Amino acid sequence: MPVWFPRRWPLLPTLLVGVAIVAMIGLGTWQLRRAGQKEAFIAELRHNPDKPAITYPELGPVTPDSMFRRSSVNCLSVESWNAEAGKAANGVTGFRYIAHCRTSGGEGPGALVVAGVSNRPDLKPEWQGGMVSGWITKEPDHRSLISRAIGPKTVLRPMLIADCSPIPQLEASALPNVDAVPNNHRSYAVQWFLFAAVAAVIYVLALAKRQNRGGKPA
Repeated sequence: MPVWFPRRWPLLPTLLVGVAIVAMIGLGTWQLRRAGQKEAFIAELRHNPDKPAITYPELGPVTPDSMFRRSSVNCLSVESWNAEAGKAANGVTGFRYIAHCRTSGGEGPGALVVAGVSNRPDLKPEWQGGMVSGWITKEPDHRSLISRAIGPKTVLRPMLIADCSPIPQLEASALPNVDAVPNNHRSYAVQWFLFAAVAAVIYVLALAKRQNRGGKPA
């Protein structure tokens, strides 16, 4: 009759598998904590658009209290532009144009302003600057998931999404949407717990099968 539970546990392989399982359980627990923090963050964001306007923050990180708040910034001049995928307020997808603005006479942090959206990726916006109002958010984070998890911490700069495009060539960008803020931490936690359970079952079955065939533990 086959033996489905190992009689002997080889020390080194069992230790390695055990460490891996504990690590996966730890990651799952961490994701559960992150889920609670993210839920509190989203709850606060829902009230921010109705709060009074605030001064545009010069530096990051963007605090939960200032995220999605109304603000304005005086773009003295546009130093450069970059375009990336985005959506207009009318729902049309295209390329949103982000202006890198100078906001002081000398060296300073400047400001990032989403001036609007176009279906052309090679547009040369004519806007040279001026006062613009809108909603505070954070600059895009283009790092991979692995880089975000294990890489050095990156402080994302504030960014203003103009509520009305200052450039006739562009459509107004879609305004921040709290419902679009992801909170996948609970599903990530379930995945880590499942990985831990599967690893444990596979190891026990493999070890029992080997011993049932008369193999010697390593």
